[in-house]
Amino acid sequence: MSAREIKEVLYAQVARIGKAVSSPKRLELIELLCQGEKPVERLAAEAVISVKLASAHLKELRLAHLVETRRAGRQVYYRLTSEGVADFWVALRSLAEDRLLELRAALARLSEHAGELTPMSREDLLESARAGRVTVLDVRPETEFQAGHLPYAQSMPIEELKKRLADLPCDRPVVAYCRGPFCLMAKEAVELLGRHGYTAIRWEDGVAEWRAHGLPVVTED
Repeated sequence: MSAREIKEVLYAQVARIGKAVSSPKRLELIELLCQGEKPVERLAAEAVISVKLASAHLKELRLAHLVETRRAGRQVYYRLTSEGVADFWVALRSLAEDRLLELRAALARLSEHAGELTPMSREDLLESARAGRVTVLDVRPETEFQAGHLPYAQSMPIEELKKRLADLPCDRPVVAYCRGPFCLMAKEAVELLGRHGYTAIRWEDGVAEWRAHGLPVVTED
């Protein structure tokens, strides 16, 4: 095989990753799996597609070795093959945000009326949470919290938050986060907290972004 032919093979192999993530729904599935492993039925429901279509998308991701499966009885669970896949998603999304004005405009609309994004650095938030100066809420489903969450965060899924507002201290700001910049759950939580008199801030990072910046993630055993 000539040097030119070898180069063609190399680029073709790398292009498999680009082909696998060329679908918006496959990117959404990767983001969902950044939160922890999930069965195909749940992935389909959260991505608002049929189980058949979700399975087809997951097959493409699996062929590119971006996801893998685990069987438990009759249930098949999907998960990312490594943290590197989550890092890839964060890097790709960040590049798109940096390059695409349309994406930045859409993200700006998402932030409207959801509390000002905190000016704190990630390290400052970590220290403030440790010192008890802010209350950090993880408003994702409990299973995702158990798979990995920010240090000092409390699990309070959005439906539970509606019932437990009185449990929150009112003498400090509340920082709510969910799955990352594209997720709407933290926006909903901040709006709910604001209506009830709390100082609430939406934190854009999810667990994948937090980990990608070299900060610790806590798992529940």
